[in-house]
Amino acid sequence: MSENTLAYIESVIAERRKASPKDSYVSSLLHRGTAHIAQKVGEEAVETVIAALAQDKKALESEAADLLFHLAVLLADRDSSFENVFAELRRREGTSGHAEKAARSKS
Repeated sequence: MSENTLAYIESVIAERRKASPKDSYVSSLLHRGTAHIAQKVGEEAVETVIAALAQDKKALESEAADLLFHLAVLLADRDSSFENVFAELRRREGTSGHAEKAARSKS
């Protein structure tokens, strides 16, 4: 279900990127560029952390939704997708998180 939902969000983003920035929030984000979109992802990540630390489940879910949405826009901006992210997660499956992190720091 979650992969289908994220794929649907990506399809909506692909459609809305064709719209005028005046008419579409997605288009306006993409029009402003990668740095602006990345900043929005950072803001949403911070808001997600704050909601988690406040132990506010509803706020956490709302902020996490905002984070995933803005991450989807960022991935689209960089010609990537959640499917590519999922492929990376599958590639890491069965590898200790500590071992995976150590391997990244060596390269």
